[in-house]
Amino acid sequence: MKKLIAIAIFIFAGVSVAQAQKVAKMEFKSETIDYGEIKKGSDGLRVFEFKNTGDAPLVIEDVKSSCGCTVPKKPEEPILPGKTGQIEVKYDTKRVGPIRKTVTVYSNAEESVKALKIKGVVTDGNTEEDDS
Repeated sequence: MKKLIAIAIFIFAGVSVAQAQKVAKMEFKSETIDYGEIKKGSDGLRVFEFKNTGDAPLVIEDVKSSCGCTVPKKPEEPILPGKTGQIEVKYDTKRVGPIRKTVTVYSNAEESVKALKIKGVVTDGNTEEDDS
């Protein structure tokens, strides 16, 4: 009986400690940026907006792109609970063709690795036919 009581106390204490731990949570307005159809040389800067819906400061440790044609930029300061932040993404629009890239976010959030997508098409801007 004493063992049962000890086990019950141990389990209850473990549950209480787990409930006391605070976590950061990232909630994105959108997990995909659609550039649509853009002309070669256009401004390739776009922004993923998010909110820390958790109860602990959110620290974005790193942000990586699936290729060198996409340069992400993370917030340097922690995002406090209830506050918003941005991850900037700059795509090299000198590359004509489809855009299908992944930006991976590493943080202390409850979901510590988050994959975001960018898509679209870069056109050469020459839509008129040459009659010569």
